[in-house]
Amino acid sequence: MFKELSIRSRLLLLSLLPAGLLASLLGWLVLAPIPLPDGYPALLALGPALLVPGLGSLLALRWAHAIELQLQQALARQQGNGTPPEPASEQQSRDSLDIQHFELQLLRQQAREANRSKAEFLSNMSHELRTPLNGILGFADLLGKTALDAGQRDYLQTIQQSAGNLLGLLGKVLDFASLENGQVQLDSSVFNLRDLVQDSLALLAPAAHEKHLELVSLVYRDTPTMLIGDPLRLQQILGQLINNAIKFTAHGSVVVRAMLEDEHEDVVELRISVQDSGIGLEPAAAQRLFDAFNQADNSLTRQAGGAGLGLTICQHLIGLMGGSIGIDSVPGEGAEFWISLRLAKASQPDALPPAVLRGRRVAVFEAHPLAQQSLQHQLADCGVEVCGFASMEELLQALGSQAPELAVIGTSQRTLPAEQLAGYLQQLRQHGCPALVLCPTTEQPLFADALQDAGGLLQFKPAATRKLLQALGELLAPGLVSSRQARAPVTDEPPRILCVDDNPVNLLLVETLLGNLGARVMAVDSGYAALQAVAEDHFELILMDIQMPGMDGLQATRAIRQREQELQLPAVPVIALTAHALPGQQRALREAGLDDYRSKPISEQQLARLIQQWTGKNLLAALTEPAAPAGPASPAEMPAILDEAEGLRLAAGNAELAKDLLAMFLATLHDEQAALRQARASQAHQRLAERVHRLLGATRYCGVPQLRAACQQCENLLRQDAAYNGEALDQLDSAICCLLQAAAAQPTAGSSSICH
Repeated sequence: MFKELSIRSRLLLLSLLPAGLLASLLGWLVLAPIPLPDGYPALLALGPALLVPGLGSLLALRWAHAIELQLQQALARQQGNGTPPEPASEQQSRDSLDIQHFELQLLRQQAREANRSKAEFLSNMSHELRTPLNGILGFADLLGKTALDAGQRDYLQTIQQSAGNLLGLLGKVLDFASLENGQVQLDSSVFNLRDLVQDSLALLAPAAHEKHLELVSLVYRDTPTMLIGDPLRLQQILGQLINNAIKFTAHGSVVVRAMLEDEHEDVVELRISVQDSGIGLEPAAAQRLFDAFNQADNSLTRQAGGAGLGLTICQHLIGLMGGSIGIDSVPGEGAEFWISLRLAKASQPDALPPAVLRGRRVAVFEAHPLAQQSLQHQLADCGVEVCGFASMEELLQALGSQAPELAVIGTSQRTLPAEQLAGYLQQLRQHGCPALVLCPTTEQPLFADALQDAGGLLQFKPAATRKLLQALGELLAPGLVSSRQARAPVTDEPPRILCVDDNPVNLLLVETLLGNLGARVMAVDSGYAALQAVAEDHFELILMDIQMPGMDGLQATRAIRQREQELQLPAVPVIALTAHALPGQQRALREAGLDDYRSKPISEQQLARLIQQWTGKNLLAALTEPAAPAGPASPAEMPAILDEAEGLRLAAGNAELAKDLLAMFLATLHDEQAALRQARASQAHQRLAERVHRLLGATRYCGVPQLRAACQQCENLLRQDAAYNGEALDQLDSAICCLLQAAAAQPTAGSSSICH
């Protein structure tokens, strides 16, 4: 029966037999009735090699094709025909295809191994670069809290800015490499589209407000908000587009629109656009925007910064989502980037507004037309009766009949100065109409002082719907609607925290930051030491590094979780502080048992919020928040020339340090004023801008709000090359003179009563 099989079939069957049996039967095959060509008896010498498991099978498979071909040629010669039969040619083609298939399989395996090596290299590179950057940024922040003169602080700010830029560039390069190697995996989770758009704008609001740009979000009413997709990647794309719009817009607005293009039973097609009033682009330049390491104009790239990777990454990510991205632009009139994609609907409903707001009458005033439209839509969509007003005077006149129960006022120093607003707020309060004020992030100190006496609540622009409704509910029913942060218990007992990191610089940094917050800290340098610490002590939170020699952070976390299960102990929150930045890392961390993760570097504010989130203990009061730069306003609109309370706050409550900082600043002020006047007289624009920037940096560490605002206004106008910056420079010179006179009258650093 075996002889009736074809020669190829016999060889293939034999190749699947154990190597030892194959070696013993090979002689029978060679000595079959068909004579073999010369040289093939030498194959018997391969018998010992074929005894090795695996190698024998592989060699037999490779030699099977050649043996069969030679056998058929021998048959043809025996029959007196020198040409092999036709089937031999077809068989040869099939053999060639089999060999090519085998070689392709090997190449595919080699490609997989190369991609795995690249992914491992990227992970290690991320860790190795972010670890020293974490130390640079962290200790620079700590150095900024010590006594430094104005020049040293200027150098320090340059170090921080440069390190931050390097960190951002590193993230983009790693993202680009991961996308090119196919290492990016998209998540699928439920998210709120309106919240995602508004949060993306909020993250970039300070940069926009420094340039006096208005940020607006318009999510059209027929657009479903609860969707399924990858919210982090979508927010990354939106953030890049918004950042580009801010970067290349000198004045005007940046508007984000989300609208419905098509809707099916379970899927929607969306169009999200980011429109600016910036410089615009020529069609040829716009085509180059999505090429890697390229920009529309290299001079603009150098002016605004960037490596030309952001839009390329966006295009890759949108492609992974099955969508598209493009740009419509008119030179000199601005640009509109848009993305189009399909997302699945979520069955989860949108959160309902507080019941106390339903049917309430709310008055809205906002000088910017699109911002007013956005506010009215947000409130109307939540069941609130909205009345829009073109001016505050019209709003006050409406207090007589059908008076509104609440007021939402969007303002800035340019449209409605803080002092004037305070008078309006007092009139509203007299009529029983509490107000929520929305102001730019850069002008928060000014409006906070105005609201302190006139009443009301303050939030930053642009308005976020969930925060807006929460604040209005709090105005109507104080204590009934409160944020999670306000409900977090504040205890006298500081939290006990375990910090694990093999890098001594990082360990010292986090230990110092936590100590400044008032936490009780135990620091260990390995996963083994972490397990021992957990066995000997109780912790409320564990901050875990990931990449460590011996037992890494993932292994240590798994061991901690196993111990908790065996001893039936409550799970301690374990948070990864990782220098890894690759997509998909978050999933691996959660699978290992970690509760959350934060990328290095991490600041005191981030640590305080992390502790509050996972322990319920509020350490935010221990922070000395840097003073927000005051908004562009004339010295006459500033609340004070010298502010002792602000100076004390900036010096972390150290009165001697506050006095020394102010004295050092005042000692250099005469020279700074002379240098400014000289640069202005010689029309040295670049030197003038550098001097103003240097002076602005110095004012941020002393209680001199009037001078700081004048510096901020000058810098913004000089950056925009505005024609009316001469008036601002006059105001800056006047502010310096006022400060020097006030300091001479109050040599002990003045007091908060020294006002304009």
